[in-house]
Amino acid sequence: MSEITVRPVENSRDLEAFIALPWSIYAGDPNWVPPLRKDVKKLLSPGHPFWDNAERGLFLAERGGRVVGRIAAVMDRALIEYRRELAGSWGFFECENDVAVARALFEAARAWCASKGLAFFRGPLNPSTNYEVGLLLRGFDSPPCVMMTYNPTYYPALVEECGLVKEKDLYAFLFRRGHTVPGWALDLSRRLRERGEVTIRHVRKADLQSDLRIMDEIYREAWGSNWGFVPMSPGELEAMAESLLPILDEDLGFFLSVGQEPAGVGLILPDVNPLLRRLDGKIGLTGLFKVLRHKSEIRGTRALLFGVKPRFHQMGVPLVALDYLLELQDRKTRYDRLEMSWTLEDNEAVNGFLRECGGEQYKTYRIYRRDC
Repeated sequence: MSEITVRPVENSRDLEAFIALPWSIYAGDPNWVPPLRKDVKKLLSPGHPFWDNAERGLFLAERGGRVVGRIAAVMDRALIEYRRELAGSWGFFECENDVAVARALFEAARAWCASKGLAFFRGPLNPSTNYEVGLLLRGFDSPPCVMMTYNPTYYPALVEECGLVKEKDLYAFLFRRGHTVPGWALDLSRRLRERGEVTIRHVRKADLQSDLRIMDEIYREAWGSNWGFVPMSPGELEAMAESLLPILDEDLGFFLSVGQEPAGVGLILPDVNPLLRRLDGKIGLTGLFKVLRHKSEIRGTRALLFGVKPRFHQMGVPLVALDYLLELQDRKTRYDRLEMSWTLEDNEAVNGFLRECGGEQYKTYRIYRRDC
């Protein structure tokens, strides 16, 4: 068998090879959702605002002149400064079912992180917890929801063979029509809304930039102490607004306020992955025709952002938020399912309540780590 070589991505041709690899890894897999190549290229390019405060090394593994694997090593200074830990990350990992190739890739990522003075690295983060994260462990029988990951069934074993160990599991819950909010929660939620103690307004596409800043403020306070949280930069928020605008359904994003103060937020996205599967990585004129022709295939949604400021927990605002989120699912009849993702495995309060409301924990993802 020919020798494995791992080399850095150094030019546009290498980057194209890096982006193209998944099409060979997932050939014939009916549940894989091809990303838009232009979006992956934009995210990996130095001009993306994430890289204003981060560095990355991209690596290709080759055997016999053929690309058989890839990985990114990342130093996110925003994470290091916010969480005060010398953590690197790995992501954008794709690999044939070959332990030798995987070991060579992870060694390249480890060495890169060590050269930056980092103590350990975790992943997959593509490239941080504000984007796509986690290796799929359970739930291979259905495609991923929008902005969630998917991988071959052999990846977990491959990663563990390379000495990486579990750091945290993440859950995805599925809600179908017929869910039941517990009576006590429903009563409290409706009472708070009827009395006007908690008011609700929807997001507006025309004000998406300013609405995202309010979301960011709530999210920082609601999730700031949680595992893995890193605030987004203003530039990242602008880039996020630009990417969400084409698919945003204004009815599915909302703010909750107590008095005049924003207290909670929910942002649900239509699951556009059925269309992405048809586009096969490219938009173009043919792609636009496919979008128009097959738009009715968008039947699912994903709760991308959901949080309430801690000081409003005791008065029941989280119950209002969840009740309203599930109410929206029933009201928007074009959608027949809702994914709540992701939640932390040790967030027993949230996970228990989602199960009590009829949510099915149907996918599990894992974050792995290794010392440098």
